[in-house]
Amino acid sequence: MPLQDPAQGSIFPSLSSSSSRSRTRRRASQPAAMDLELNFEISRTAEFILNRNFTRVALQFPDDLLKHSTKVVTCLRNKLGSGNKVGLFVMADTTFGSCCVDEVGASHIGADCVIHYGHTCLSPTSTLPAFCVFGKASISIPLCVEKLSSYFGTNGKPIVVLYGLEYAHAISHIKEAMVEAMPKTKLELIFADVMCSIINPLEDHRKSDELGYLGSCSSVNSLGVATGTRCSLGGLIWDLLEGRRMEDYLLLWIGPDNSAFSNVVLTFNGCEIVRYDATEDQLVTDVSQQKRILKRRYYLVERAKDANMVGILVGTLGVAGYLHMIRQMKELIMLAGKKAYTLVMGRPNPAKLANFPECDVFIYVSCAQTALLDSKEFLAPVITPFEAMLAFSRGSQWTGTYIMEFRDLINSSQLEVSKQPEEARFSFLKGGYVEDFELQGM
Repeated sequence: MPLQDPAQGSIFPSLSSSSSRSRTRRRASQPAAMDLELNFEISRTAEFILNRNFTRVALQFPDDLLKHSTKVVTCLRNKLGSGNKVGLFVMADTTFGSCCVDEVGASHIGADCVIHYGHTCLSPTSTLPAFCVFGKASISIPLCVEKLSSYFGTNGKPIVVLYGLEYAHAISHIKEAMVEAMPKTKLELIFADVMCSIINPLEDHRKSDELGYLGSCSSVNSLGVATGTRCSLGGLIWDLLEGRRMEDYLLLWIGPDNSAFSNVVLTFNGCEIVRYDATEDQLVTDVSQQKRILKRRYYLVERAKDANMVGILVGTLGVAGYLHMIRQMKELIMLAGKKAYTLVMGRPNPAKLANFPECDVFIYVSCAQTALLDSKEFLAPVITPFEAMLAFSRGSQWTGTYIMEFRDLINSSQLEVSKQPEEARFSFLKGGYVEDFELQGM
């Protein structure tokens, strides 16, 4: 985000209390208000609240934007009008990951909706509607286009462009400039679109049924007609040409190396990937470090196979489908002949999980962008629901496909949960055959 503390060179001018600088303060107040209106989308937010007649609104800020909350509330109240009695409540500390809509915190004050600011995974909510303000991160469009056109001008592969949602405001301009910069090339260039900044629980559930959950690809368009392949991930959606697969494309990510990018790298690990860092104005072509994560995850799957007691960590109480996923994990664990414990825990860390030494492995049920915990310092490994299905479903093999979104696994036909014959299996970690049914009585 371009919003910074005034002491660190904010785009909001520093306002002095000195009388000699009163004129400077008055001159600076106008651009400050304009920047606030632009970055926090005050007008669109007020329109969302008024059109739906919400009376109690929760404003969810991540830690890095909390310092702007009072200014945002003041501007929003002015835009809503003095005669409109809308209650605005600032949520300063989220129960779980800040990228998800905190329905639990909003329910404490009986909110009708949530306005979510900053980085978001756009996961569907269970009950409350939400309006997401992505922010507008700084990016130099000419520098970006110059870097991209010089690189892709010599690359013949078709390209899919994905990006952090904070750069969504600039994508249409980048697309136009790219077309102008490369007029003579017949390069196939696909830019993803943002699904929507408004989350309506019931509508999103219907869309999920039509298009497949986030993080999936299906051979239908929005009208249900088989054309090319429709893909979606992390709130972005795009269509491939008929007969094409994602592996046929070079994937360009515009944005930082964060959880959203890790989600892209793991989900589309068969693609050649490059990343444009707008902050440093450089093109990063080596993402091998991110892809090494897959080797680590495979090791954790093998460790999980030898587990006897499994803890299910509930990392969300708002993402749609989380209760269904917990039930499915319990059924999977029981059919594998193992014991399951369910733990509701906000932001797990080694100290918290050390209180449950009985658990040999933990399954973390959360949104796709917080699902990967670096558990090197933990006493027991922490895996995802997808990895749990690989570990506890007899006969399943990892083909290289990686599913981050747990909603893609609900009622999955690819990895059926079924009772397998009680026979010995080979443990790579123990270097020999292990009979799980004998371990159950230990």
